[in-house]
Amino acid sequence: MKSIYQGGLTTIQFSAQIGIKPESIRVRLCQTGSYFGVTPRKLPNGRLLWPADAAEQLLGKEGAA
Repeated sequence: MKSIYQGGLTTIQFSAQIGIKPESIRVRLCQTGSYFGVTPRKLPNGRLLWPADAAEQLLGKEGAA
């Protein structure tokens, strides 16, 4: 799935890469301000834009633990 935004992923794309539901990401973000250390950028239209390497950041942290 190609991102329509330059340099980032939508929440749905990010969740698909790490194999969880988008709602889980949104809940964690609302509770803690990030998804296990990965913080999105909020666009003017209210959507979230996750870093393009967000899945690698997250999976790299899990693999190191």
